[in-house]
Amino acid sequence: MDTAEKMEIVEKILSRAADQLGDVTTPSMENYYRRFPDAGAAFENHSRHGDRAQLEGLMIENSLYCLMYWFESPSEIKIMLEDSVPHHDETLHVTPEWYKELIDATAEVIATTIPRENNQELAVWNELRNDLRTLIDSAAK
Repeated sequence: MDTAEKMEIVEKILSRAADQLGDVTTPSMENYYRRFPDAGAAFENHSRHGDRAQLEGLMIENSLYCLMYWFESPSEIKIMLEDSVPHHDETLHVTPEWYKELIDATAEVIATTIPRENNQELAVWNELRNDLRTLIDSAAK
């Protein structure tokens, strides 16, 4: 399957998720905090003027951006993550694992809208998730 086909599939997945779920911020953050309950304190600590919801929304927006544009512009996403992952780790004390799992928690929520019998969509979405996880692991080194 070529890149254009993968981009079309990702767009279809994201459109369906938007129709079915609306804003994915709340379910994604709930999913994330189930995995990493201690991360809530980091969000609280790093939010401006105590506006944790705004920071959460921004981080989900960044996660969606990576998911939306990975196949279209992998070099852009790679540059973004290679800068952002070490910065979050060294300056903000947000581990690469937390960073990676936030993107994956968002991807997991979106994946719930993919029909289980749609093997093509599932395969593309899993490839996307794995690529981003690998990239973040690489950026952390």
